[in-house]
Amino acid sequence: MAALAPLPPLPPQFKSLQHHLRTAQEHDKRDPVVAYYCRLYAMQTGMKIDSKTPECRKFLSKLMDQLEALKKQLGDNEAITQEIVGCAHVESYALKMFLYADNEDRAGRFHKNMIKSFYTASLLIDVLTVFGELTDENMKHRKYARWKATYIHNCLKNGETPQAGPVGMDEESNEEDEEAGTSPLPTHPPQRSSSAYDPSNMPSSSYTGIHIPPGAHAPANTPAEVPHSTGVTGSTIQPTTQNIPVVDPALFSTMSIGDVRLTPEDFARAQKYCKYAGSALQYEDVSTAVQNLQKALKLLTTGRE
Repeated sequence: MAALAPLPPLPPQFKSLQHHLRTAQEHDKRDPVVAYYCRLYAMQTGMKIDSKTPECRKFLSKLMDQLEALKKQLGDNEAITQEIVGCAHVESYALKMFLYADNEDRAGRFHKNMIKSFYTASLLIDVLTVFGELTDENMKHRKYARWKATYIHNCLKNGETPQAGPVGMDEESNEEDEEAGTSPLPTHPPQRSSSAYDPSNMPSSSYTGIHIPPGAHAPANTPAEVPHSTGVTGSTIQPTTQNIPVVDPALFSTMSIGDVRLTPEDFARAQKYCKYAGSALQYEDVSTAVQNLQKALKLLTTGRE
């Protein structure tokens, strides 16, 4: 892909967009579709923040030039020409990043790539707002990913061992933790772009010889590029027993009930759930795979989610 013309210095008003734009740069070669939508998110958000002052107008104009150049280069890519395909592409990519980081976290493997993956996943969920409102599930994933990135970063910076996996899952402790600013899974959806867990507030630090830049913004390798043993020393970790959700028998009984009329959007959503299931299976997350396949099956057999 041809190199893009550089942007002028980022105006102070657009400071909140710096990590999304840096993520775009990091993905220009790795995944141009993700890079395009990161810039589109920055463009749309920047227009809302300030489109009148000269420095902001100049910056947004150059950013628009980059978007137009990318659109020409990717003109035959369905993820650019069809919004629903683009949404599924970005969402699937964000889920892969989240699953990789979550699996590393649950296995107790704490390292730079995992922190970066958590935070990058949260940034890409921000980007999904260019396609419309976020689902409750995506809002929870975003808040959890940002909280985990900050929590693990601070633990390693202070020489502490992070607690693996979700903590404080019960409602009472969740409410207490939220008041303290440490809630891993929100009981209420977070407000847009105002998360208290944004790692951009974290100072630079070093631990075990690895430098973590402010915000841990640099995207990690995509999960397929990261060896499963990253950060592991010593004995091989044995597979853990997973709680596989029971398949709802009612889903099968609906298959013989009348004719179900499905729209193109229904088929696209079903494909999206199947993609999620495939991504989950790559990382041996059986529970997530089954849940997404159930969603696809219900949609295809009833026309409802």
